[in-house]
Amino acid sequence: MDQSITLTIDGRKYPLKVSSPEMEEVLRSAAEDMKSMLNRYTEKFPDKTLEDKLVFVTLQETVQKITAQRKLQALSEEVSTLSGDMTAYLKETEK
Repeated sequence: MDQSITLTIDGRKYPLKVSSPEMEEVLRSAAEDMKSMLNRYTEKFPDKTLEDKLVFVTLQETVQKITAQRKLQALSEEVSTLSGDMTAYLKETEK
């Protein structure tokens, strides 16, 4: 069941539909993070347009996403290696 919510970012209202309370919480948290970043960029670059500041926010978030994906991939590979090592060790101890 979809629920309608409205997020306000930089004075603009964005009506959205969410499918769960958890998704609403995530969207509201994301909007707050965006507001915070926009405020920082506004203080740092007062002459830049909203569009420019949104590009900065998007770039920052994309860099963080790619960094997190790379860390997750490395951890996944490490878990796979450790799992293989553990399986081999257990097979050795059964002999």
